[in-house]
Amino acid sequence: MKFTFLGTSAGKPTRERNVSALGLEFDQDNKWYLFDCGEGTQHQLQKSPLRIGKLDTIFITHLHGDHIFGLPGLLASKKMDEALRPVTIYGPAGIREFVECAIRISQMHLGFEITYIEYEPYDTFTFDRFSVTVLPLVHSIPSHAFYIKENDISNKLDEAKLRAVGLEPSPLYGELKKGKTIIHEGKTIEPTDYMLSPVPGRKVIIAGDNQKPEILGEYLDNLDLLIHEATYTQAVYDNLAKKVLHTTARDLGIACRHHNVKNLIATHISARYNDNGTLGEEILLHEIKSHYKNPVHIAHDLEQYYLSRGGTLQREN
Repeated sequence: MKFTFLGTSAGKPTRERNVSALGLEFDQDNKWYLFDCGEGTQHQLQKSPLRIGKLDTIFITHLHGDHIFGLPGLLASKKMDEALRPVTIYGPAGIREFVECAIRISQMHLGFEITYIEYEPYDTFTFDRFSVTVLPLVHSIPSHAFYIKENDISNKLDEAKLRAVGLEPSPLYGELKKGKTIIHEGKTIEPTDYMLSPVPGRKVIIAGDNQKPEILGEYLDNLDLLIHEATYTQAVYDNLAKKVLHTTARDLGIACRHHNVKNLIATHISARYNDNGTLGEEILLHEIKSHYKNPVHIAHDLEQYYLSRGGTLQREN
């Protein structure tokens, strides 16, 4: 699984970060999935390896502008590129009205089909290689996380064991994978005797804006990867004149430690943490690490990360 961060800022774009958008690719697949689509996402795509013609599905966590204002422009760019592959948009109630209003008023003639699915909390959707469960979060408007469970690999043959009984790779391997008993050189070969143990699918949560990471509860337990906001340090949050419903680095670190999350990528970073100010992003990283000892990264625009089936997370650029 590969993750491409197209926008990592909180609320507004900065010189260093665009607003929320994240691409997900699966191994050896011909399509990819977009999570949130803040303004300017179409520009970020031009700088990334992702191609708009292979975009299959868009998941929207909530209807704040920094997560959806890029949708009309992205859809228009898709049309201008003659990338007419249909697209499905999953989002909370109102996502269809927002997109169709923009299309109608601007008189966009897209030339491709859009399917809208307005989900409810705890809905589960099944795709060819994974399932997605929608989890409610705590925010000023309904906001959600997507729990992604990759399918287990359960039909992998023990080829060394098959070769040991004289059966080299052939179409018979395909029959065994289908669960069919075969006869080879007079010997009955049962598929269950030559299957490797199932390889568990990876488990990932991509979360929208959220004040309380602990609300994700048991879904966090031994999770392979959590992608979650860390908008503020605790000290900055405590001194805000007006409190907002976002997570602090401290609370994120505590929740990840409590549930033994294996890897964490923090995103949705407040503009006050930047290279030119008095507060650098390392203060966020330090606060998380003071509570959580597993691998953690602060996401940057256009970075790519690969999560192996063994649960190892590696930055690729």
